[in-house]
Amino acid sequence: MDERMLDLKSKKFQNFEEAAESILHMMSKIVEMNTLFIARNDKTTNRIVKAVNSKDALVKEGEELPFKETFCKLSVDHGREILVIEDIAQYEQSQSLQVTANIGGGSFIGIPIYYENGENYGTICGLDTSNLKFSAQHIEIFETMSSILTYVLELDKANQQIHTLTAPLVPITKGVAILPIIGDVSAKRAESIIQIALEKSQHYDLDYLIVDLSGVTQINATVSGALLKLVKILEIIGVKPILTGFQPHMAMNALQVHADLQDITIESNLERALHRIGFVLEREKEK
Repeated sequence: MDERMLDLKSKKFQNFEEAAESILHMMSKIVEMNTLFIARNDKTTNRIVKAVNSKDALVKEGEELPFKETFCKLSVDHGREILVIEDIAQYEQSQSLQVTANIGGGSFIGIPIYYENGENYGTICGLDTSNLKFSAQHIEIFETMSSILTYVLELDKANQQIHTLTAPLVPITKGVAILPIIGDVSAKRAESIIQIALEKSQHYDLDYLIVDLSGVTQINATVSGALLKLVKILEIIGVKPILTGFQPHMAMNALQVHADLQDITIESNLERALHRIGFVLEREKEK
């Protein structure tokens, strides 16, 4: 494998699409083809997720076509093996496609991208208006990148699940729910928490949302900024936010980052927060 591919190891990606774009640009330095692209399909529509064109714009990012009319379908139908078509105008399955008529001939190479459970995500492909001879290196690169993208897909999916699981909104009675936040809060995760809180608050028609911070390891500018944004959004949609689990060291850090928490309702623990909105804990009397 070309040593330039090793650069991928030092890169950090926020999601699958960032990784896909970086991979295509890296491949374009090695694979001499006009167009490299990654497409996603739902068996009905084929959408170009990312594309790199060196000269002619054969494929455009965001472009959609009926799946049955694409080279990508030929690749998926071919199975897990890489599909190599050195002359699309002469290859039986591709010569009748409208896309072949549109570009007037050329070459195609593609291989499906799968989730680990075997479900097809889409394809990673190369396209050119010239009839190319594909080498063993071409095939190795496409096969390797397909495997890497499968790995990235699973990481992306797991990351999304973690974000959801670490901020599960729990309804406890009509109009009242608890949102426990656990661990470190990055800028991306803060936006995810805000989105979850907004969607679930409207879904459950909440009057109060208790945000429990006892599981947050530290408060910094990101966390405090997210809290202020969340509070304002909740108030706009008619939900009363109450913060609990605000530890002393967190309060000190909040002051250091100049977080304006003055107008926010804060209680030391969940029991006090529930009591504030009218709930009373009744303990069973000893017999």
